[in-house]
Amino acid sequence: MATSRRIALRRASGTIATLLVAGLLAAACGDDDTATTTAKGEDKGTTLVVYSGREQELVEPLYERFEQETGIKLDVRYGDSPALAAQVQEEGDRSPADVFYAQDAGAIGSLGTMLEPLADDTLESVDAKFRAEDGRWIGITGRVRALVYNTDEVTDGDLPESILDVTDAAWKDRVGVAPTNASFIAWVSALRLTSGDAAATKFLEGLVANGARTYEKNGAIVDAVAKGEVDLGLVNHYYLYEKLGQDAELPIQNHYFADGDVGNLVNVSAAGVLASSKQQEAASTFIEFLLDEGQHFIVEDAVEREYPLVQLDGLADSPRYKDLPALAGIKGPDVDLSQLGGEVAKTVELIAASGLTS
Repeated sequence: MATSRRIALRRASGTIATLLVAGLLAAACGDDDTATTTAKGEDKGTTLVVYSGREQELVEPLYERFEQETGIKLDVRYGDSPALAAQVQEEGDRSPADVFYAQDAGAIGSLGTMLEPLADDTLESVDAKFRAEDGRWIGITGRVRALVYNTDEVTDGDLPESILDVTDAAWKDRVGVAPTNASFIAWVSALRLTSGDAAATKFLEGLVANGARTYEKNGAIVDAVAKGEVDLGLVNHYYLYEKLGQDAELPIQNHYFADGDVGNLVNVSAAGVLASSKQQEAASTFIEFLLDEGQHFIVEDAVEREYPLVQLDGLADSPRYKDLPALAGIKGPDVDLSQLGGEVAKTVELIAASGLTS
């Protein structure tokens, strides 16, 4: 059954009891100020609470489209994915969240059995390597770790073959990182899983010793590289295209590391339904929307160029992706994304102990 057809059927299957429960939950959550809330108008009928680790600027148009097409209202709480995951864990079964849409697999994976297993036909939309082994979350878009560099300051021949080489003396005071960002945390977890804690600690301490500059988010790193504040930055691949879309003359480009290098980690944004949600049907409709029209939105409308994970007709041939390496051609580390969630707490401890966040 087509995803859009499943959405229509789920919408039609709502009962009066479900709507009454949704209204009570929405009212109960109205005074919750633990995260930023975006009001979506007067609550009528079903209202889903979405904890969104995706940035408001990127996904708000998509969320509005969901409301228009399904009639389901969204109460969106935006924040950093690790912080939102920690909030859900603290709230437990009392969490108002129905859905968590995370920036990366590590943050959502840390919730474990707090997420409800998704339906088999939903899971089958995406390759098994981009979803949880136990079926509790599913990848929505793909993103590759990359090295953004200033083309006025760095030549192709000077670029490092491995991400681990950015701690060399040649790059002293020239590298930017975002140590509290979900994607960086997930990447360090991947480094720990492939090379061990000692290697991860050595790398993190090497960044500190080499004068790496720290930023809050990946976008700020790309801005810093474009301005010549730093020459290199560890980011996700798609931030480059957002900035070039604003100014095509910026002296910035992405560099990918040698085949098999841990620096080429392919991660995913991912979504799941909270097991404590009283609105499982509507929450599942939201997930299916992300896997259907959400894929078209990412490819056709979003300024970033993340990779669609559902191969719907026409997406693979979009001219907007002609300058990107094919996702299947990215040779990264052999890491099971399902394992990243269990490593978040330890990874955050290692990053803090290294002095990178101080």
